Amino acid sequence: MHVVLAGGGTAGHIEPAMALADALRRHDPRIGITALGTSRGLETRLVPERGYHLELIPAVPLPRKPTADLLTVPGRLAGTVRQTAEILDKVKADAVVGFGGYVALPAYLAARRRGIPMIVHEANARPGLANRVGARLTPYVAVSTPDSKLPHARYVGIPLRRSIATLDRGAKRAEARAFFELEPDRPTLLIFGGSQGARRLNEVAAATAVDILRAGIQVLHAIGPNNELRLDLPDGLPPYRIVPYLDRMDLAYAAADAALCRAGAMTCAELAAVGLPACFVPLPIGNGEQKLNAQPLVRAGGGLLVDDAELTPDWLRRNLIPLLTDAERLAAMGKAAAEFGRRDADEELVRMVLEAAGKVVEGETR
Repeated sequence: MHVVLAGGGTAGHIEPAMALADALRRHDPRIGITALGTSRGLETRLVPERGYHLELIPAVPLPRKPTADLLTVPGRLAGTVRQTAEILDKVKADAVVGFGGYVALPAYLAARRRGIPMIVHEANARPGLANRVGARLTPYVAVSTPDSKLPHARYVGIPLRRSIATLDRGAKRAEARAFFELEPDRPTLLIFGGSQGARRLNEVAAATAVDILRAGIQVLHAIGPNNELRLDLPDGLPPYRIVPYLDRMDLAYAAADAALCRAGAMTCAELAAVGLPACFVPLPIGNGEQKLNAQPLVRAGGGLLVDDAELTPDWLRRNLIPLLTDAERLAAMGKAAAEFGRRDADEELVRMVLEAAGKVVEGETR
């Protein structure tokens, strides 16, 4: 069996694809995996690092909404679909799994042209154009939120890295706090804004740092590799650890009692899966998808939600500091997050791939 994964561009598309690739190989090491991508995306680095074969196709940017630009897509798309179909022929693909982004639509159209079963995975609450098209071409549609309006949607969650999906925060806590040079028994706040950081979160956290620390809370803050944050803190306060980037997100989650973060689909899925309460501050640009990503988890009781414009030092003093100093409330929110989260999305998606490819009959592998 050979599976082609189309999920290039951003880490939000690539990481779920790689998690599925790992799960497929765990299921059967003989399964062939080919990833589709473009030369402009992170997949040129991330896919080879994970040990999978990458085929490149030309990027065809898609408008996020139906506009006049949409009329030019078929002409630009035709050559890319032809090249993609040739790749499917070369690897003798049995199934195509798309995760959205530039490469997904050509993959869906090429798979349809060749009669190859396809599976759509949508990580965001508000799907992009490629997955809206793909979901109309197949009955196999996996989504990350129970609120999805895509046709044929099955709520499976987002495939996660095994280090996250299998994380026991309590068992790893002592190791994690030692790793980041944090004190072992203090309430701990994790602040991060995605791989590039978030300037708004950095600024508000810096303005509130002394208040947070005087409340007995220590902080682990990933500011982003291109950002700077200098704090003038009095002596004798708990640690405030500043790092440019977190290579060990599993240990960061294990060290923390709560998080202050953006609300990307992967962030929401990981925090729910590991049962870490969070204050979500959706990115204020784009189509509002980050707020939609966080809302189901917040409704379930696993987090707080505040608009970017309303995130102020005063808001943190009134909301986040009391949360971090209330162990009972933290435990209840963590339990609610964990009950909402999905740790087995990779295995669920494997079953859907096998089903689509005709490799499963009544739940048994042929």
